[in-house]
Amino acid sequence: MVFYQQTSQDMLRSYHTRAISPHQCGSSHVQTINAPLPFVWSLVRQFDKPQAYKRFISSCTLRAGTGGVGSVREVHVVSGLPAATSTERFDYLDDDYHVIRFTIIGGDHRLTNYQSTMTVHESNGCTVVTESYVVDIPPGSTKEDTVLFTDTIVRCNLRSLARISEKMASAESESDSLSY
Repeated sequence: MVFYQQTSQDMLRSYHTRAISPHQCGSSHVQTINAPLPFVWSLVRQFDKPQAYKRFISSCTLRAGTGGVGSVREVHVVSGLPAATSTERFDYLDDDYHVIRFTIIGGDHRLTNYQSTMTVHESNGCTVVTESYVVDIPPGSTKEDTVLFTDTIVRCNLRSLARISEKMASAESESDSLSY
């Protein structure tokens, strides 16, 4: 049996290329993580526990479903940000190719029609996470302001994912070396 390994270019073409209308904007970000893919994927794929690595989220409650595709979550945002809650739907999961997608469907923020796709793959001994999004530009805002705000959150989440994954990998490595 031959298992097809997708390259970075395949992943970008397949999952991170979308049409953007004139009233939308979007971006992509890549984070290289020095931790095995299973550690990273174990955090990313948990739709019902985004606070495991997303530091702007204080808690998450499932409103519909059991955490699988089709589930709806309500996340509570840490104080100080221009929102308190966000309602999000789990749209897609592929555990074989490590792809997850969700859409923001409500909340008290300005991220209308926000759709995020994350892919995780191995490259040169590291794990590479790519996150892309498309979102409507809110009335009274500019494309540049919307991208700046959204990119800041995405980059912070990816850096947090890297720190936590690398810490998990380091702790396991230390535990493995102590068992010998």
